[in-house]
Amino acid sequence: MSKFPKDFLWGGATAANQLEGAYNEGGKGLSTADMVKFVPRSVSKGANTETVSLEEVQNILDGKRDDEYYPKRWGVDFYHRYKEDIKLFAEMGFNVFRMSLNWGRIYPNGDDEEPNEEGLKFYDDVFDELAKYNIEPLVTLSHYETPLNLSIKYNGWENRKLIKFFENYATTVFKRYKDKVKYWMPFNEINMILHLAYTGGGIFIEKSENELQTTFQALHHQLVASASVTKIARSINPDFQIGSMLGMSLYYPKTNHPDDVLAAQYANRVNYYFLDILSKGEYPNYAWAYFKKKGIELVIEKDDLKLLKENTVDYNSFSYYYSLCAGSIHDEQSLVSFIPEHDFDEFHPKKAKNENLKVTDWGFQIDPIGFRIAINEVWDRYKKPIIISENGLGTTDILEEDKTIHDDYRIDYLREHIREMRVCIEEGVDIIGYTSWGPIDIVSAGTTERSKRYGYIYVDADDYGNGTFDRYKKDSFYWYKKVIASNGEDLD
Repeated sequence: MSKFPKDFLWGGATAANQLEGAYNEGGKGLSTADMVKFVPRSVSKGANTETVSLEEVQNILDGKRDDEYYPKRWGVDFYHRYKEDIKLFAEMGFNVFRMSLNWGRIYPNGDDEEPNEEGLKFYDDVFDELAKYNIEPLVTLSHYETPLNLSIKYNGWENRKLIKFFENYATTVFKRYKDKVKYWMPFNEINMILHLAYTGGGIFIEKSENELQTTFQALHHQLVASASVTKIARSINPDFQIGSMLGMSLYYPKTNHPDDVLAAQYANRVNYYFLDILSKGEYPNYAWAYFKKKGIELVIEKDDLKLLKENTVDYNSFSYYYSLCAGSIHDEQSLVSFIPEHDFDEFHPKKAKNENLKVTDWGFQIDPIGFRIAINEVWDRYKKPIIISENGLGTTDILEEDKTIHDDYRIDYLREHIREMRVCIEEGVDIIGYTSWGPIDIVSAGTTERSKRYGYIYVDADDYGNGTFDRYKKDSFYWYKKVIASNGEDLD
């Protein structure tokens, strides 16, 4: 029976804008994430709160919104407590830690001529602390942290100029950390721009005359930028490993009706669109057909397609939290048809419930077998090593009077997903790492809550930043430590 490889990468994943805090320290410039306010769940009803308008941003900058709280400005204070946190990661046995660099901490405005040395030095210190415990950094260059100036001045990735700014930023950090970092990802969940243009691309969509044209043009710029910095990375250090990162949305057919099966196939193509380009180096035919159908005319410069073809990724990675269902128009219980001959947009699938699955308090469907299916699909299609870069359970935890946190529900979730991952390895899939989201409680990406907790480490802070910010080990901390020590064999 195959087991996890002896050099398997075990760890956890975070993002700078949800973790670091210190938004106005060390010469850091404002990012798009710093403009996302907290909305109580009773008001937001669990909906994503990251859509921000240009008018809102201007009001914030003009001091007209000082009565609101912006959690990602404060994170969980990793900026000042990184030594304490990394020591806890090391105690669990981590040999990898996925983190992002905040672009605005290194280039405060994004288009600056010179980098901010204080920001570069901070990440030097973090990498040195990780090295002290033999923890490999897995670094994302852009994780929903577009410098705000680039959004206001250029409307984010809609503007091709961002490719050059991103190349400049990437070149700086590749050279600076060429002996400290091996694994890189240019963009986190590159598909997110399809759903949240501000979050994924720093775009104020209200400035666009054609939302689809703007979105796919911005995506083209990001894909070209990804290929370009991959080429730059290999010229600086041929040992660098550059990967994709996709927010995996696995769709099942709502029923076994052929229309539903076809609907699910179209919905899943939204995943493959990105990985086809990043892993195979070319736009799939169904993408060109979609562009023609929707009247999308991408502006593609002379060498763009050649650059994509010649600079594909070394490995694929993706986040996985849940599966979804797709249904065709004949099924009134399903929300949408994705079949092109019906008048729906197959690149923006809506979600239908799967009655066979339990859901989390935040409505995520719990589906470990879906995780296995997703892994197999990505492996079978691309035959490149896989890193599971996010997987976890976000829910409410209770800090007991004795400072313990009993989170058996999290252990159950992770156990079943790791078990399915292990089966994939037994069946021959080349999985090289697993970084669960997030190893320490951080600010939620979509809802800006701290009360939606994922970590093995509890942070004593509420949604408004009240609390000591002290760290406490949950039961899952000791469980994951055992899993790592046994290299995935002891999941009980």
